Amino acid sequence: MFKSDVDIDVGDREQILKLIAHIPAIQQDNVRSRKHNTGIYVTDCPRDCLTNMASIDYQQAEQRGYFKLDILNVKLYAHIKTEAELIDLMKEPDWSNLEDREFVSKLIHLGRHYDTIRQMPEPITSIARLSMMLSVIRPAKRHLIGLSWAEVARTIWDRPNDDSYHFKRSHAIAYSHLVIVNMNMLARGYDELE
Repeated sequence: MFKSDVDIDVGDREQILKLIAHIPAIQQDNVRSRKHNTGIYVTDCPRDCLTNMASIDYQQAEQRGYFKLDILNVKLYAHIKTEAELIDLMKEPDWSNLEDREFVSKLIHLGRHYDTIRQMPEPITSIARLSMMLSVIRPAKRHLIGLSWAEVARTIWDRPNDDSYHFKRSHAIAYSHLVIVNMNMLARGYDELE
């Protein structure tokens, strides 16, 4: 069975969904069903004709081989007008900005974690370290806070034994690029970033 986890970040989710024929995914528990926050199917899957949403839970759908996309709102992207601008914003940032509490407080994913960043014995100076930092702040990996990056790297991408929340390496690297875009936007004075 093919399993995947594809997230697509966009500036305005509703605009994109108007352009794509899709079936909203659902989440079911013992009590009720509700629309999945981000998941959609762009291929055929069982549909409830009354709600026009999927008729089976997204986890059951995955087990049956249906492919779900997660379309996520990332408002930062609404400020970027061209692909060239995005590529430019993905350039190496000034890593020393991560030593400034006020600067960090404005960053996506890191905004409330300045003190944790300061607990790391070495600075964040690369995508690899930033992706590990984004993982260390998740519940499953908090025990790695304060260790050297070499020590963190030994187990950071191991799947936890329980169901505690963690980042897969691919997600952490992707989110690191988003943080870098955000860092460069702030450094360049983009107005009204959220």
